[in-house]
Amino acid sequence: MSATLITNIKQLVNVRQHSNLLRGSELATLPCIDNAYLLIEDDTIAGYGPMNELSTLNSRLPTAIDAKGAFILPAWCDSHTHTVFAASREEEFVYKIKGMSYAGIAAKGGGILNSARKLNDASEDTLFTQAWQRLEELSKLGTGAIEIKSGYGLTVEGELKMLRVIKKLKEHSSLSIKATFLGAHTYPQEYKNNHQGYIDSIINDMLPVIAREELADYIDVFCEEGFFSPGETETICRAGMAVGLKPKIHANQLNLSGGTQVGVKLGAVSVDHLETMDEAAVKTLANADTIGTLLPTAAFFLRMPMQPARALIDAGCAIALASDFNPGSSPSGNMNLVVAMSCIQMKMLPEEAINAATLNGAYAMELGQELGSITVGKKANLIITKPIPSLAYLPYAFGSNLIDKVMIKGAWI
Repeated sequence: MSATLITNIKQLVNVRQHSNLLRGSELATLPCIDNAYLLIEDDTIAGYGPMNELSTLNSRLPTAIDAKGAFILPAWCDSHTHTVFAASREEEFVYKIKGMSYAGIAAKGGGILNSARKLNDASEDTLFTQAWQRLEELSKLGTGAIEIKSGYGLTVEGELKMLRVIKKLKEHSSLSIKATFLGAHTYPQEYKNNHQGYIDSIINDMLPVIAREELADYIDVFCEEGFFSPGETETICRAGMAVGLKPKIHANQLNLSGGTQVGVKLGAVSVDHLETMDEAAVKTLANADTIGTLLPTAAFFLRMPMQPARALIDAGCAIALASDFNPGSSPSGNMNLVVAMSCIQMKMLPEEAINAATLNGAYAMELGQELGSITVGKKANLIITKPIPSLAYLPYAFGSNLIDKVMIKGAWI
């Protein structure tokens, strides 16, 4: 057994004897230990406490690594991304600057359909190499767990290719990765006037192979005007649930789509986006076990109103934060920026944002018992900061890279 002892930690952040999903006002409580030590055995957190208790421990402890006053917190848990894609879409970025809407770009064959064309032309090996490089970059920015969706294939072959790439990433990466089948991302051009035909293809052609090859953990649908209706969303999700996939929903991004209500009805793990919420949608989510995942960098990039984080938290909802990393509406997987933007633009407290991006993010991937807090028995996925004056400095100094080192499953990367 290998062991690592880290001493002289200025503040050990999100320390919990036991962990559970945080709701409402619970998000503002972030337990920390000042002047702390942390013991790691193999890939697991084995002990922690204040420095003045260290001398009472077993004398066989390993040689210590001096944190020299750094902060240590759990690695980010990014529960909503589209990390597998074939090419960037900066030309659409220019269209947006010129005033074209998200829907307008999609109507021109851009948006998701643009990514689908490029992805179907790319080989599985190329997609794997590109995604691997992105994961390497994201891990250095502190992400230790990530969910990755399909949805840029929109054909049987394309969707299965994406999911096989994600499965290969799972097998080779030290990150904890969850896979989501998002065949219902939009309607392919050939099914523009035959929605039921594409839904039948998802259910009859894609899902049986996905189940047989164990290619996904979740099923997701873009429930939105001009995309998939609440009824279509429920039909597709129930088909996925019948083969063991748990639902997640793209909900209430552009309109009051009914996606939140459908997600809660189905017992979805999470409903994600939530830029457009009314009192009924907020109340529905507050009374459910479903997590509301907020994606502030997507709202920022699309110049949309930010998600109503304060209203959701004050109503008692369980909130997670994620990057929505994708080439069209959030071309950044930097969770440090997500946390900062949540504080600056959504008025979340630093404690709330960190909890939402660590522990609740883990629960939004059903990894809450393994990751997301400093808890004995959980995996040692850690961020070690550069010298900073306080925890609030992390979101405050949003333009600086304040990460010194990252540990994933007990190993420095």
